[in-house]
Amino acid sequence: MAPSRNRRPGFSRRAQYGLFLGYVIAIAGAIVAAVLLALATLNPPAFAALRAAIAEITTPVSSGIAGIGRGMTAIPEAISEHFYTVDKNAELRRELKDVQPLLLRARTLSRDNRRLTALLRIRERIAVPVVAARLVSSSASSTRRIATLNAGSWQGVKEGQPVRGPDGLIGRILETGPNTARVLLITDADSRVPVRRTRDGLVALANGRGDGLLQINAGTLSNVSLAPGDVFVTSGNGGIYAPGIPVARVIERGQDSALARSFARADTLDFALVQDIFLPPPPPAPVPSPSPTAKPKPNPATDE
Repeated sequence: MAPSRNRRPGFSRRAQYGLFLGYVIAIAGAIVAAVLLALATLNPPAFAALRAAIAEITTPVSSGIAGIGRGMTAIPEAISEHFYTVDKNAELRRELKDVQPLLLRARTLSRDNRRLTALLRIRERIAVPVVAARLVSSSASSTRRIATLNAGSWQGVKEGQPVRGPDGLIGRILETGPNTARVLLITDADSRVPVRRTRDGLVALANGRGDGLLQINAGTLSNVSLAPGDVFVTSGNGGIYAPGIPVARVIERGQDSALARSFARADTLDFALVQDIFLPPPPPAPVPSPSPTAKPKPNPATDE
C-alpha cells in the first residue's frame, strides 16, 4: 500500500507546536542573516560595531564553555597525577624508612666524633694525661651520684685523680679495680670542689646536692651577689683539680649562695679523661737507718 501524501502531524498539538517553532526560527534566522548581509554591504562601520558588541557578549560565554571543556579534559590527567603522587609518596616513605637507621647512626657517629675531638684538644693541652676511657654507667636516680669508668689500676688510674669531659669537670676517682674505677660525681652530696668566678675571680665552693645540681657558696666574702649566668671554674685550691676547668653555671639569683648546673653531665657522656692530681702530696721523708755498732777489736793479751 502506497504511503499517504498527507504530512500533517495529525492531532498531536506538541508536534504541531514543534513544527511551527521550527518554521519561525528558520524564518527569523533568514531575516537576521539578510539584515546582517545588507548592513555589512551598505554600512560596514555599523556592521563592525555590531560585530564587536556581539563579540563582547559572546566572549565570556565562550570563555566559560572553553574553561569547562579544559576542566573536563584535565580530569583524567589529574586522576593519573594523583595516583602517581600516591605511589611516589609510598616509595619515598619506604626509602626514608630504609635510610632512617643510617641517619641515626650518622648522627651518633657525628656526636661521638665531636666529643672525641674535644677530648683530643684537652689531651693536647694537658702535659701528662693518665688515660681516656669510657663512662659505662652512672646513677641518676639514687641519692649517690656515682659513675663507672672502664679503666682501672692496670691503666694507671688512682684514687683521687680528677675526671673531666669535653664540657667540664665530671668528678674524681673514688675507688679503683684492675680494669674499672668508680667516679664520685661533682653533683654527689659528698663532693666539694674549690672554684672561682670567671668574671672577677671570686673564690667559692661548689657543693653537690645529690639531685643533679650544685650549690655555690661564696668562700671568704659576705653579701656577695650571685647572678644567673655566672660561670665558675676550678681554682686549683686543694691541689686535686687543675685550675681553669669549667664546673658550673649559676641558674638562680642568690646572696652568698646560689643553685648552679654543672657543664658536664655524666648521663649524657660517652668518654672521659682521667688527669693526674694537680699537686700530688710530697713523698714521705726518708727514715734514717740505724748505724751499725762497731765490734770491739780482739785484745791479743787477753786472748792468750
